[in-house]
Parts: sequence; structure tokens; C-alpha cells
Amino acid sequence: MSPSNSVPTPSPLPFRMGEGFDVHAFAGGRRLVLGGVEIPFERGLLGHSDADVLTHAICNAILGALARGDIGRHFPDSDPQYKGVSSLILLDRVVELAAQDGYAVAQIDATIIAQRPKLAPFIEAMQDQLRSHLGHDCIVNVKAATTEKLGFTGRGEGIATTALAMLTRAGRR
Repeated sequence: MSPSNSVPTPSPLPFRMGEGFDVHAFAGGRRLVLGGVEIPFERGLLGHSDADVLTHAICNAILGALARGDIGRHFPDSDPQYKGVSSLILLDRVVELAAQDGYAVAQIDATIIAQRPKLAPFIEAMQDQLRSHLGHDCIVNVKAATTEKLGFTGRGEGIATTALAMLTRAGRR
């Protein structure tokens, strides 16, 4: 019998699911990057890396499916090597972790929550960019929603994102 405080080793299930969330505040003098796509806007997001809130939520969802914690654990903001780094590099490393565990990312469903800017013209480019890092046969769906001017996103203070990831055993699509 294992001690009650030990974490069981996850079994090799045919698929895994995870959810992710991330939020960043707006800041002047920074680029706005979502899903690896630069969005023309007067402010960017504050963060140690490029603060790509969409890609961070997707990384968290994949790590959750793998039962491997979150991006802060793997890529701490106290580590200078991640200062200003493209979040797509972090995503590549998370996808590599999934492959090491015998999984491939089969599907991502994400929602960006922002009052501004209007994101509809950029959604397809985000999906294509993310798919190029997740695997071309990965189903990637990105949606954008407002909060009808409620809360910090509605007041234009920042952007939040939620994401769901489904991973399948490598070779079992």
C-alpha cells in the first residue's frame, strides 16, 4: 500500500483530457500576441514571456491532461531563459512532453475572453499557427467572447483564456 500523500502514476489510458486557464493584464509598450499571431492593438499583455494568454492556456490544458502540473512549474517566470520568449516555444516543449508520455494532441477547444480588440479576423490565423505546432491533424478550435463589459476583461484591463485538450495514445487516432 502506498502512502496517502503519494501521487499515483497515471495509467496509460487511450485518451486523456485536461483544462487550462490563463489571464494577463494589458500593458503599454508591448505587442499583443495570441496563438502566436501578432494582433494590431495599442497595448499588449504583461508577462515574463510574450504573454500569449491563448497559448499559455493551451499549454496548461495539455499539461493537465498529462497530470504534469502547469506552465509555471515547467517554465517559471524567475528563469531568465524565458524572458520575452515566444510561447510557441513553450508549446513545442509541452507537445514533446506529451510525446515522451506516449500521447499526441488530438483536439484543442479554446475561448479567448476579451472586450477588445475584436478578434474574429484573426481566429483562422491563430488556429493555423497553433496547428503547425500541435500537429497538422490536430483539430484546433478557437473562439472569442466578450463579457458584456463586466469584470476586468469587460473593463479592458486584460484578457483571459480557457482551453480544453484531448490527447490520444500516439498512433491511436
